[in-house]
Amino acid sequence: MRLYRREDYLQKIRGFYHDTDIIKVITGVRRCGKSCLMEMISHELRENGIPDINIIYLNLDRRGFRNVKTADQLDALIEQRSAAEGIKYLFIDEIQNVKDFEEVVNGYREEGKYSIFITGSNSYLLSGELATKLTGRYLEFEVFTLTFAEYLGMKTFLKKPISQDLTAEFDLYLAEGGFPKALSYEGADKQTYIQGVIKEIFEKDIRKRVKVRKVSVFETVQRYIINNFGATTSLTNILEDLKKNGCPIRRETLNRYIHILEEAKILYPCERFDLKSRKSISGEQKYYLADLGFYFALNTDKRINYGPALENVVYTYARSKGYNISVGRIGKLECDFILGRNNMDYSYVQVAMTIMNSIETEDREYRPFEKIKDNYPKYLITRNDLIQHRGGIIHVNIAPFMKENQLF
Repeated sequence: MRLYRREDYLQKIRGFYHDTDIIKVITGVRRCGKSCLMEMISHELRENGIPDINIIYLNLDRRGFRNVKTADQLDALIEQRSAAEGIKYLFIDEIQNVKDFEEVVNGYREEGKYSIFITGSNSYLLSGELATKLTGRYLEFEVFTLTFAEYLGMKTFLKKPISQDLTAEFDLYLAEGGFPKALSYEGADKQTYIQGVIKEIFEKDIRKRVKVRKVSVFETVQRYIINNFGATTSLTNILEDLKKNGCPIRRETLNRYIHILEEAKILYPCERFDLKSRKSISGEQKYYLADLGFYFALNTDKRINYGPALENVVYTYARSKGYNISVGRIGKLECDFILGRNNMDYSYVQVAMTIMNSIETEDREYRPFEKIKDNYPKYLITRNDLIQHRGGIIHVNIAPFMKENQLF
């Protein structure tokens, strides 16, 4: 089977292909492309001369392996396929299907004869026993849905038409989202597919692992958070809004439901950071979606609200490039994002649909940057404006910036 190569992720993992002491843990929201990434790695190994017999590939969601539920069953399955000499390359897809898998994985790691790759669709994979038993013995590689550059690359790969108008193509990307498989469908079928992903996440990544007694209330909370992505909020504000809409809920329950959505990697919290005190601001934060497709799949109104949509895409793009992200506050002003990398390099990002409506709009977007006195790079990102040069601030339009895979 031909696969679209996601080179950004392969580059991150490639240096660890033959490392038998580090377990490579590939995480990400369901259907973001983790399984295909593991298949790409196994293909690269074959291309580089590793014999088929040395590659053990187990997809525990596929027919023939779905009955593998216990540690002993998994152990026996691996042992049956371990006849090769030298390093064996062990790939286990959707490993969280097996109870107490941690003991098995750790046992094979300790033998020093296996380079191990595992995937899971949620953060439970790295909680509890795995994190406890394998401290310092695993690396997490988080996979996101397609970036705009990957979206264009995959459309080319699938021989799909691409508009000559890059901004129009970017708008299509905003509306369709970046789930790789969704690109295989047309029209309303894309939304149907993503709606199916949401149901699959609930059944496989939530219901099997946590008790949600009032499913209708959980779905109301899920819809509320998804519909208000990118808005500064707090538990208190959410509780009040839900109560006004006829869905009273306890604070502890709301907190738990949001945590469940984060664990399933539907949502990502983004904390606020005060640039004057250099401290996080407790209580208030924003939530961004793993993919904008979640929003459009749950709403009949397909018009793009560019403010939060552009912020969301910048957030997931920066996360996919390895940045740590927070929302910045300078007095009463807000800087959309503070990005950090390698604990040394910082940059500031302001996102706006346009700054060309008026001089007041332009000044509003530049004002937070002008309050920041350090010399780290400052980026103003717009949808499709004439590029400006003001005060050393780097003004870019989002589509070409992301198409060229630029860093901040």
